Amino acid sequence: MATSVARHPRPPEFEGMPVEEIADRQIAHFKDRKPDWAAFADALVDGYRRAQHRFIGNTSGKRDDGVIAAGAFTLSVMYVPPGEGNAPHTHEAEEVFFILQGHLTVFFEDEDGCRVERHLGPWDCVSCPAGVIHGYSNDSVEPVYMQVMLGTGQKPDLMGYAEEELYRNRDAHLKG
Repeated sequence: MATSVARHPRPPEFEGMPVEEIADRQIAHFKDRKPDWAAFADALVDGYRRAQHRFIGNTSGKRDDGVIAAGAFTLSVMYVPPGEGNAPHTHEAEEVFFILQGHLTVFFEDEDGCRVERHLGPWDCVSCPAGVIHGYSNDSVEPVYMQVMLGTGQKPDLMGYAEEELYRNRDAHLKG
């Protein structure tokens, strides 16, 4: 059997770590994810209710020891019931939505109130640039499962809601 050669250095936290330990630490099974219906401040508001299943990193700000530690991005699966979505918001980094099941309306808007909506279905994807107001709604009669990925070089900041009251209370879900 030929010897394998790693062509890139391991990050410091993986130096000397056996591959079995790496595999145990870096795998997250869906069956072990708990849906968090209060993951975000707006998730406590009718019309914005959804559940986050965290896999890599944690954009909620809540303690969750079951996630894989984030490096340069976070990844979660969002469950969005019919009639729900999220509030217009921005991030300091790019955010990606990848539709796994169902149909979703995504939107981009500017600070003058101009809103553009697009409809996405299974295997469709949207990349929301940093600093651009965006969000989504499930206007269908079926639930949506979507993958959400947020890229960042550091721990992601909480959402920057476009609506002032939500922004002022964006950490409300951490207090209860």
